[in-house]
Amino acid sequence: MSTESTGGDARMSTGSSGDITVVHLMRHGEVANPDGILYGRLPGYHLSDLGRRMADRVAEHLASRDITYVAASPLERAQQTAEPIAKAHGLDVGTDERLIEAANVFQGKTFGVGDGALRKPGNWKHLVNPFRPSWGEPYVDQVVRMMNALNSAKDRARGHEAVLVSHQLPIWIVRSYVERRRLWHDPRKRQCTLASLTTFTFQGDRIVSVGYTEPARDLVPAHLLAGAKPVRGKGKAFGA
Repeated sequence: MSTESTGGDARMSTGSSGDITVVHLMRHGEVANPDGILYGRLPGYHLSDLGRRMADRVAEHLASRDITYVAASPLERAQQTAEPIAKAHGLDVGTDERLIEAANVFQGKTFGVGDGALRKPGNWKHLVNPFRPSWGEPYVDQVVRMMNALNSAKDRARGHEAVLVSHQLPIWIVRSYVERRRLWHDPRKRQCTLASLTTFTFQGDRIVSVGYTEPARDLVPAHLLAGAKPVRGKGKAFGA
């Protein structure tokens, strides 16, 4: 599955000149999380066996690409996802703090379909402004750090390709910014499934296209695919 789009402003333009550089923003694979915790930035959450298979699948998919730089969020699940990709190209995995998961006040709690979280008065104060959002890191802050990470990777891999492993929300937010969409959105409609690649192509220093592929789509549980109907006890936030 793939999509590609182009635009025409300072963020994405076909009018630039210079080398072509490709930066793949990859979401990590499935995480072992039997208790359904919204783990956010908590340490100790590693890839499941299925998540490792997803990472290996994407490494195979990218094996023939001209990748010269691989970096990941400092969180374990992102580092583990990046490892087989880096190994296939004889590289080390760099760590970029800017790729970390978005901060969220519900971190460490269950917060999914059917768990009653929205009926708890103590949570209401965090839900008053979905446009910022009031429950976590502002969308604008995520755009700034993710764009900086993309530009740094572009400079490190200029004329070649880079892979950055991050998390669903930051990836979707920076893609929305580049494609000139509003930043507030329905989380169920994010096109950023587990182990997917959101690919930014730079011509010189400007983004000229954005692509999306799901090399491990057949391994992703159906309830975690973009647009899937929520399932009680399987909140999509758990796979962030």
